[in-house]
Amino acid sequence: MTQRRSAFVTIVIIAVLTAATAALGAIVSAGSDDVWYAALTKPVLNLPDLAFAIIWPILFTFMALGAVLVRIKAGSFAAASGALGLYFTQLAVNISWSWLFFGFHQVLLALVALAILWMLILAMIRSFAKHSMAAAVLQIPYFLWVSFAGYLNASILGLN
Repeated sequence: MTQRRSAFVTIVIIAVLTAATAALGAIVSAGSDDVWYAALTKPVLNLPDLAFAIIWPILFTFMALGAVLVRIKAGSFAAASGALGLYFTQLAVNISWSWLFFGFHQVLLALVALAILWMLILAMIRSFAKHSMAAAVLQIPYFLWVSFAGYLNASILGLN
């Protein structure tokens, strides 16, 4: 496979898996329309559903752009395999949080998944920075948002 075609295939895989992660998370994340979630006591800093609907697509776009930059800057998938491996792993953990929290109502297990996700994002940022500082910087809003999600998740666990 030519280098250009290989890059294109990797970029398509990044885009498809990132979009699939967003979609699979959205399937169970009904927000206040979910009777179980609506009944929970939420922390003071809980945001309206609309904020989540706006912020998550932006974050997924930044995540994917960062991964694409890493692939391009690395020159090959093999050269970026560590960074992209972390990227794909954190996508899987991202989905698991949505399903644990909203799908299965396992707030404690969701918090554990979120802690793992938080560590994976940190490792991903460090790994991305080796290839592209811009790619690493694009992940900072995601890291901050997941940190905020940790506060929300832990607060909901404590309040309910």
